[in-house]
Amino acid sequence: MTNFIFLLKAVIMGIVEGVTEFLPISSTGHLIIVGHFIGFHDLSGSSDWFVKLFEVVIQLGAILAIVVLYWDKIEKSLKNLKPRQWGFKLWFNIVLACIPTGIFGFLLKNKIDDYLFKALPVAVAMVAGGILLIAIENKYRNRNSINDMNNVNGRKSVLIGLFQCLSLWPGMSRSASTIMGGWIAGLSNEAAAEFSFFLAIPTMIGVSGVDLIKNRHQIAYLNPIYVIALGLGFIVSFIVALLVVEKFINFLKKKPMRVFGVYRILVGTILLILAFAKVIVITN
Repeated sequence: MTNFIFLLKAVIMGIVEGVTEFLPISSTGHLIIVGHFIGFHDLSGSSDWFVKLFEVVIQLGAILAIVVLYWDKIEKSLKNLKPRQWGFKLWFNIVLACIPTGIFGFLLKNKIDDYLFKALPVAVAMVAGGILLIAIENKYRNRNSINDMNNVNGRKSVLIGLFQCLSLWPGMSRSASTIMGGWIAGLSNEAAAEFSFFLAIPTMIGVSGVDLIKNRHQIAYLNPIYVIALGLGFIVSFIVALLVVEKFINFLKKKPMRVFGVYRILVGTILLILAFAKVIVITN
């Protein structure tokens, strides 16, 4: 029964990752919060490295969904990688946008792990990010003139990359941060979201790859039930992300994104109230 409950909670975490990874509501924040409430960390009986490994694996499931959904465009871009071709320009700009987060992430990783990967800082980030999302969309939405992410230049890519640095604070959301940067750079909702999706490919694969290499020795000796949990989480995250991303793009074509900002503020505020009322303890 204990193993069954553990696997069920792994599936729940996979669903949470698949739903939230590419929406501007913070997948890391939701994983921390949901993991806290369902007791995933305690039930696993594992050290922190396995919990982090699990989150890495389900993030890879979500990013695989982007590769599948955009495979035609990815394949065409890779066939046009010579200088001056559009594929070269696209991936050059993606790499440029990755650089700021790579630098700050390397410099601040230990501080972030020690102080921000907790539910209370995540709740604060949820509220702050929601306010920013609404404010920036209200100011820049009607000024957007770039409807195709292929028209993004190097300067705008760096700007989006700088905004992605906000996502180093768990709860801010990588998707929300890059989309807000895209708005300020002049991208439409759809173009900003698609640039965010493509930017996630090298960003998440790079971060995940480092974590997998770092834990390669522990992975070799994983308990079989943990291996099953990793597989279930990966598959569930992949399937759910496939469904969510397509619906998210269709949503962006018709409606503004302030609903996500309102959602973030409500969830973050409720968590803060519960914490200060000592109804729940979300400081570790």
